[in-house]
Amino acid sequence: MARTTGDPPGAAATPALGAMLGYRAYARRWVFLLVLSLLSCSNATLWLSFAPVADTIAQHFLLSTEQINWLSLVFLVVSIPSGVVAIWVLDSIGLRWATVLGAWLNFAGSVLRALPSTAIGTQAPFAFFMGGQGLCALAQTLVIFSPAKLAAVWFPEHQRATANMIGTMSNPLGILVANVLSPALVKKEQGILIMLATYIIPAGLACLLATTCLWESVPPTPPSAGAAHSTSEKFLDGLKLLVRNKAYVILAVCFGGGVGIFSSFLALLEQVLCVYGYSNEFVGLCGALFIAFGILGALVLGLYVDRTKHFTEAIKVGFCLTSVVCVAFALVSQLQGQTLALAAICSLFGLFGFSVAPVAMELAVECSFPVGEGAAAGLIFVLGQAEGMLVMLLLTSLTVRRAQPSFSTCQDGLDPLDWRVSMLLMAGLSVLFSCCLVLFFRTPYRRLQAEAGTSPSIQDDSCLAAADHMPCPAENPEATPRPPWPQQVLQGLEGPALVQRLREQSRVEKPAWGWEGSGAGRL
Repeated sequence: MARTTGDPPGAAATPALGAMLGYRAYARRWVFLLVLSLLSCSNATLWLSFAPVADTIAQHFLLSTEQINWLSLVFLVVSIPSGVVAIWVLDSIGLRWATVLGAWLNFAGSVLRALPSTAIGTQAPFAFFMGGQGLCALAQTLVIFSPAKLAAVWFPEHQRATANMIGTMSNPLGILVANVLSPALVKKEQGILIMLATYIIPAGLACLLATTCLWESVPPTPPSAGAAHSTSEKFLDGLKLLVRNKAYVILAVCFGGGVGIFSSFLALLEQVLCVYGYSNEFVGLCGALFIAFGILGALVLGLYVDRTKHFTEAIKVGFCLTSVVCVAFALVSQLQGQTLALAAICSLFGLFGFSVAPVAMELAVECSFPVGEGAAAGLIFVLGQAEGMLVMLLLTSLTVRRAQPSFSTCQDGLDPLDWRVSMLLMAGLSVLFSCCLVLFFRTPYRRLQAEAGTSPSIQDDSCLAAADHMPCPAENPEATPRPPWPQQVLQGLEGPALVQRLREQSRVEKPAWGWEGSGAGRL
């Protein structure tokens, strides 16, 4: 008998037991998504808060430009080794503890960064800055990997892509906020402390909400059959299955290459455009359009794939359109006075490229099921960071100095770099990754297929009795019953397999799944 008030002591019951009782989507899933989105946005603002005001920070604390750059690069370096640990934490320890740990690391890092502006850290400001950024970098992997896991275990299948989109796109939203807020706060050196203190507020709020409002890693009753079988494989066994999964490897390499191209684009945009006389304000506008249209595209595409489940078609079309825009940027960025064209290209680059990120994460889970969602999404991110480092090193190594033309706005005091070969290479890599994905990527939707053999997940709490954990009446009670399973068939079964057999047998005995008459005989 299900309890009628509060969360039962069985809140920590296995997902298999929840599947035997029926499926339910809890309203507090939106609270979890809100906390994770706020944490991801805060982490992204901390990541790039120094970059827009690098010259002011360097001058005030007597640091070099290279030291300021490392405050952002440390995220890229730390995420590769810590990513594997974050995958294990998500799939083995749980989503709640991963989020709480990430929130505290993020908050501690934000506080440590602010100490050089006080009397405490004046002797070694770079050490405090780097220490704080390092803690935030450790939190990043826990935060970035979580949306796919949260969507899988808390949301029904008709909301998973949307939930993943909201959680994933909160990170580029934080990048946009940092690029707008940091220059607005640091007009002079006196504004540095205000900037550092301002970024502590969302980090502290996310930490408070994560600690007090998140009570469990998984709901007492799963929202879908896929959630009931979430993280069915052990950590190492799951990684082995991923490496042997041809479709997953192709997706990981191609999407990881796309992540590398986008990271290089954001990092090198100012250096590429200043050669031909474009101002820093215009470069900032292009970056803002890139992210804003990317978030808009992700919202539209997330809603579309939630309704149609056309994951493969959406990501292939998105990759092809992104490649076309990337080629256009490589050509137009080498021309002078093309402000409208460049603004439009950057907008389309974000619209087509950024929008496929949450879809790719969902597709990674679909093609690798029943491997844990943390491993499926996390390994792609780690590979993307590694490919990003390689792409950035390759692009910068192909540049050469040339005589500075009169219209250059580069402020480093040196002759500007010639980026023509590098931009053409970036466009070529984009086309290569798109062709590989379109030609070679084929996969069944394993999680959807697994769910198709069981009762569909419910749509919301409204189909349940108030404050009760009872399942909804079957959508098709007149369906032809299957013959009961002999007792010897059930012997030797355990976990999800046993639950599935029991569910099939119960349909024969109780066609309305747990409801008899006016309420008697509930399971």
